[in-house]
Amino acid sequence: MWTVVGAGVSGLTTAICLAEAGAEVRVWAAAPPEETTSALAGAMWGPSFQPPMDRTLAWTEQSLREFTELATQPGTGVRMAQTLTVGQFPPADRLPPQAAMIPGLRPATDLPEGYPAGFHGTMPVIDMPVYLRYLTSRLGIEIEIREVTALEPGMINCSGLGARELAADDSVRPMLGQLVAVTNPGLEEVFLELTTEPESTIYVPHPGRVLCGGIAIADRWELTPDPDVSERILERCRRVQPLLREAEVIAEWVGLRPDRPSVRVESEDGVVHNYGHGGHGVSLSWGCARETAALALRQ
Repeated sequence: MWTVVGAGVSGLTTAICLAEAGAEVRVWAAAPPEETTSALAGAMWGPSFQPPMDRTLAWTEQSLREFTELATQPGTGVRMAQTLTVGQFPPADRLPPQAAMIPGLRPATDLPEGYPAGFHGTMPVIDMPVYLRYLTSRLGIEIEIREVTALEPGMINCSGLGARELAADDSVRPMLGQLVAVTNPGLEEVFLELTTEPESTIYVPHPGRVLCGGIAIADRWELTPDPDVSERILERCRRVQPLLREAEVIAEWVGLRPDRPSVRVESEDGVVHNYGHGGHGVSLSWGCARETAALALRQ
């Protein structure tokens, strides 16, 4: 019996990989899937540049294959969407392998004012509330809501920020993100600005709503949305996409990404760890889950 600790996207995906490989599994979590940080994500698959680079590249490729297949199945919350990514880039023939794996990647010429370069592509976009319900249904077991205060052999640690205490890993820290949901005026294309600044322009259309971001502030535990940040998010998104000017605000929220200098997928003293994905938990989820399950099954 393996006990997966955590019911976010990493925990549920890992539990599915174990169960579908024939292992007996249960999930213990402090909160149900719909109350996890995963439920608040944008969310989409995209290239990850986190260490360890060779492994995150493989995990990202694995996840792309799985999400592409899920996009063909009704009820998963996954679809393939056109994307426009803008920012500073090397020439198209010198893009890193992380970016080169994006399906249909090609230079963009129809750029919003102020952006020097961009690329069109096709990426999986995930409606997280729908997707988490799909994962829960696919797993087919009841998630047990209970506090875990210590890790023991036979556990798989997918606790995200909780690993700071459970694994005594003080390299795990919160990376605050804030999103504003507005009504969808008919948008289908994702817009993503790549920048090293803490605030950027991102919007991800879903049926009935558009999720607007973004912001990334390290070491902030605050869970109350900042009205000024929301206003700046909307101002940036409306400048890029005028159709959003008439969209009504539905909700705004804060999520704390589990940031770490490198993703941790490894076995230690009978415990298998899978955490530290930062803002790429969805992008890395299937690749990390497959490797985590393989580590567990070898034990």
